[in-house]
Amino acid sequence: MLNTIDLKEIISIAKEAGNAIMEIYNKDFTVAYKDDHSPLTIADTTSNEIICTALSKLYPEIPIMSEENQQIDYETRKKWEYYWCIDPIDGTKEFIKKNGEFTVNIALIYRNTPVLGVVYAPAIGELYMAKKGEGAFKLVFSGQSLVVSEEKLPISRNRDELVVVASKSHLTPETQDFINQLKTNDQRLTTISKGSSLKLCMVAEGIADIYPRLAPTMEWDTAAADAIVRESGKMTYQFETEAPIEYNKENLLNSWFVVK
Repeated sequence: MLNTIDLKEIISIAKEAGNAIMEIYNKDFTVAYKDDHSPLTIADTTSNEIICTALSKLYPEIPIMSEENQQIDYETRKKWEYYWCIDPIDGTKEFIKKNGEFTVNIALIYRNTPVLGVVYAPAIGELYMAKKGEGAFKLVFSGQSLVVSEEKLPISRNRDELVVVASKSHLTPETQDFINQLKTNDQRLTTISKGSSLKLCMVAEGIADIYPRLAPTMEWDTAAADAIVRESGKMTYQFETEAPIEYNKENLLNSWFVVK
């Protein structure tokens, strides 16, 4: 099944969704709130419609799980071999703040493991992509179409410090304690704050060495970027067990994790 998926088509879908998001981003828009008090905008629903419609047309045999769709019961889901895991906008809070640090996330999951991922940050012109066995890459765009660079991940970076990336909106006391314990007398530690799934991509790229997330996330928050992390030679580990995090669980809440 994986061999039949054209990564270029998934990139095109992510870019189409990103272009629609940016049209809304550059105007005034209203914000609604879901039952869990998380924000929702027309950009979330527009992006979701574009992605789900395109994937259903191209790959009608592959089921879709999206943050913005009604969730399917576990008795049905547990029979899935492959499925799409979508977050139409990861970092809605960053979208609302208009700081550019939000992403379109499309992942393909095989059983409990992400095997393909596209993470597109349309406001800053960066796209990360990976397919199992083919490596992970970063594209940088000028405008909405011209690719000005493409690099294989991780990108080698020489430095004498430990760089930790942390959540811009969800830095918990537990995460701060974890970061504090990383400090040593013989190595300088720098903390970078970033929004959305870009944090995982920063570890995959090599900008950051470690990303601890000792706070709640959902599977669609991490799936696409986790595919990129794994193809870059890194891993997203469960905090308690140090086993790789798994997907399509009965409870779609991720355990606490550390990317390194």
